[in-house]
Amino acid sequence: MMAAPAVSSHSTMKSSHLASLTPDWMNNEVLTGTSIMAVEFDGGVVVGADSRTSMGVYVSNRVTDKLTRVTDHIYCCRSGSAADTQAIADIVASHMELLEVKLGDPPRVQIAANTFKEICYNYRDQLMAGIIVAGWDKAKGGQVYTIPLGGMIVRQPVAIGGSGSTYVWGHIDAAYRPNMTKEETVDFVKNSKYYLY
Repeated sequence: MMAAPAVSSHSTMKSSHLASLTPDWMNNEVLTGTSIMAVEFDGGVVVGADSRTSMGVYVSNRVTDKLTRVTDHIYCCRSGSAADTQAIADIVASHMELLEVKLGDPPRVQIAANTFKEICYNYRDQLMAGIIVAGWDKAKGGQVYTIPLGGMIVRQPVAIGGSGSTYVWGHIDAAYRPNMTKEETVDFVKNSKYYLY
């Protein structure tokens, strides 16, 4: 009888050898894409976003501000084409400034959200813009409106958007509670940052 030849298997290889076979790109951090978020609480809203601008796997800017002031009490969270969303935010901010001068009072959040919606809907074939409008007014308190691609509008107590937002849903399902205090809402959004990056 002949002795069987020694057979090496992958399980007997040293782990360092396996590590050397792993392509470099597999060791890189996973980037989830844009993630924006806004949450209502009794008395206001809290907004949050990641800070990267990317095109596919290329990160063109790591410190982008995706939260844009519309008025003193209204902000928008921007996802999609940075050029499109910044232009829309500038137009709406200008409209709200004129409206405040005309009315003598700060514009309501719903009016700002509907102005965003009209622009996004009317130019839906030319724009790539997903926007969350969040703010506070005397009439309805804290409000969050989401305007996804295409220009539909929905008021929600919690809104998320962007290509990386799917990673946040599990956290929302596990940790969100209606009627959170301001401090609880800030903590909730801060804890979401682990899913926003």
